[in-house]
Order: sequence, then structure tokens, then C-alpha cells
Amino acid sequence: MTSVLERLRGGLVVSSQAYPEEPMRHPDTMARIAEACVLGGAVGIRVQGLDDVAATRARVDAPVIGLWKDGHADVFITPTLGHAQAVRDAGADVVALDGTRRTRPDGLTLAETVARLTASGPVLVMADCGSADDALAARDAGVDVVGTTLAGYTGERSHGDGPDLELVEQLCALLPDVPIVAEGR
Repeated sequence: MTSVLERLRGGLVVSSQAYPEEPMRHPDTMARIAEACVLGGAVGIRVQGLDDVAATRARVDAPVIGLWKDGHADVFITPTLGHAQAVRDAGADVVALDGTRRTRPDGLTLAETVARLTASGPVLVMADCGSADDALAARDAGVDVVGTTLAGYTGERSHGDGPDLELVEQLCALLPDVPIVAEGR
């Protein structure tokens, strides 16, 4: 699994996602976009939904970061252990999930989710965090990667136009041994 992180280190991971009402919303289309991104130099792909993860895994040789958005309030990025296991089983090398300190719909803590997910099969876990406190708690929960995905969405930080680079800087200082992904908007 370390080789997956090495392949991602220092490179661009492209999110190949479309919402249900958008004209390009189809797993094959997302997988083709992912393939084009890899051909253009992306070192990894982030995709949403089980069918998209499977289709992308079949088309690209780059690491796939998979997630499953379910719901619209609070915790909706791979919100439960069942969602995380399904994303892993669909072919994701890395399962991205809500890495905030908010209550998860299945009642498990982030640490319980990570422990049960990794005990039931090999996979890396990425925590989509909203603050430095989230990232520290995610590290303590055993995640492999921390992203700034939810910065500005949880009420702890302001919502800017681009990635929260101030938070990225804080996380790099606080978590020198944890890979950090600058992500969001």
C-alpha cells in the first residue's frame, strides 16, 4: 500500500465527478475522463460512486481514490462503514471518507470505521477534513492520508474561492509524517 502513496506523492490527483443532473453523468464517461487525465499526467484519480470506481479501476493504471456521496446534510462523503467497504470492494486503492469529528450516521467513530475497514481487507484511508482539529483526530484514528476537502463547509473555517492553503500549511507543520492533499473547491 505504501507504493500507492509513493505514486501519488507530489503529483496531481484529478477529480472525475459529475452530479446526477449533469450531461456527462455516466460511469463510462467519468472513466474516460479519468483515462484522459492520466494520459495527460495525473498521478491519481478521485471518483464518486461505486459504478464510477469500478469503471475507472478498469480503465486506468493509476491509483483510484474512491468515495460514495450519500445524503445532503452533515456527514455524506462515504458516511458509514458499509459505504466504505463497498467503495473498497468496487476497486478503490484509497477510500475517502468524512474525516470530521461530526457524528457518523451508523454511530461508529472515525477510529472504529477505520479499524473495521482496514481489518476487513487491504485499503488505504483518506480523511476529508474541515480543520486542523479534524486532521489531528483523523491521524489518531489511523488514516493514511488527510485532505482539506471539507475546509469551509463545517463552520470551523471560512469558505474561500480555492483550496484552504493556510490549512494546508498548518497540517504540514502539525502532521509531518502524514501525506496531506490540498483539495477543495
